[in-house]
Amino acid sequence: MFNEMMMNDEVREPYRALVDWMEASGPETLQQKRLEAETLFRKIGITFAVYGEGGDPERLIPFDLIPRIFTATEWRKLERGVKQRARALNTFLYDVYHNAEIIKAGIIPADLVFRNAAFEPAVIGIDPPRKVYSHIVGVDVVRVGPDDFYVLEDNCRTPSGVSYMLENREIMMRMFPELFSKLRIEPVESYPDMLHKTLKSIAPKRCDREPNIVVLTPGAMNSAYYEHSFLADQMGVELVEGQDLFVSEGRVYMRTTRGPARVDVIYRRIDDAFIDPLCFRPDSVLGVPGLMNVYRSGGVAICSAPGAGVADDKAIYTYVPDMIRFYLGQEPILNNVPTWKCANPDDLKYVLENLGELVVKEVHGSGGYGMLVGPASTKEEQATYAERIKADPGDFIAQPTLALSACPTFVESGIAPRHVDFRPFCLVGDDIRLTPGGLTRVAMREGSLVVNSSQGGGVKDTWIMAE
Repeated sequence: MFNEMMMNDEVREPYRALVDWMEASGPETLQQKRLEAETLFRKIGITFAVYGEGGDPERLIPFDLIPRIFTATEWRKLERGVKQRARALNTFLYDVYHNAEIIKAGIIPADLVFRNAAFEPAVIGIDPPRKVYSHIVGVDVVRVGPDDFYVLEDNCRTPSGVSYMLENREIMMRMFPELFSKLRIEPVESYPDMLHKTLKSIAPKRCDREPNIVVLTPGAMNSAYYEHSFLADQMGVELVEGQDLFVSEGRVYMRTTRGPARVDVIYRRIDDAFIDPLCFRPDSVLGVPGLMNVYRSGGVAICSAPGAGVADDKAIYTYVPDMIRFYLGQEPILNNVPTWKCANPDDLKYVLENLGELVVKEVHGSGGYGMLVGPASTKEEQATYAERIKADPGDFIAQPTLALSACPTFVESGIAPRHVDFRPFCLVGDDIRLTPGGLTRVAMREGSLVVNSSQGGGVKDTWIMAE
């Protein structure tokens, strides 16, 4: 595996000043800082929820105080690649809900799109503001060498984790002010302003004033509720639940103590199925009855648009390089991880014969659930998973077990390398914006490749060094 701090037994240049400071400070200081960070996380209430495992569902996300560092050159490549991908994904979404030119060209099979569980027929023909469907694109990137980055998956619906990016930085600046005064580290605190600017830029065509923006949450029981409330607070907008909104005369209104207030842009953090019980699940009590009619008529904008999830399906993921070539006329800057589609008989045969060497995922899965990490599984687990694949091959894809890069991480035994991935958050509206940073997730267990917080993963601050 590629160790991002060490190469040929020498400290890589981006980490030199950090290592010098750590050696000068000593292990006792680092341990004290670690405890201070945990105390701050508890005081601030930076948590996520895991249900179904018993005990208190509210968990304190493990925070590692040793940052991950990218050079300005490395960041430029990532930035260009993520923006290119976000542009192609949004063009794809507009296309499949209109003329489906990429399907007519024979590049993507029609069934893969139109029979996809995330494809929403109710959205066909709708022209969202600026033709943007996915306004916040979270691209999960892994590294396997000094110059080798791969996209593991795309998140086009409601990617979470940006609050951790912001809070990680806030805590690091409190605890290590001398490092931030000494080093030229790109700031990330502008993200809420950039998000607010993006949401304002997608105001619907019938909005004739400064747009009123709200964050729509399922409520306090949602695993990412902390982030919903955090972002609403940072942007200075209202956090609402479905019961706080209603539709009247082709508009969406918010109930307030001063009477109804018109809403123009909804940053929704609830799934498509629950947005509008008159259009999707009739038993939903989380959404707003009639919301889709207002959206269709241009009376409100929804971020991200219903139906955007078809672009981040793991089977569709395999075609993103083709999208970039078809829509943009460019070669991908960031490559996909090689992927076997189990719907393909030859790929299925290979996957079943090599389960012990592959990572197999459900095409609609998320959060690290429902996957098989072959090298870490038993023969019995592989046999059980093989039966699941055989029952519905189209529901699975497989990828090689990559030697993910590792970063130094503070663990119980001291400082040791742990595998990491990276999720930058790309904002798409009147422009494509990318904060110089993102969420680095770390597999805290030795040897583990699973970085998801729901599976015991932690987070790190990510430093982009300025020129």
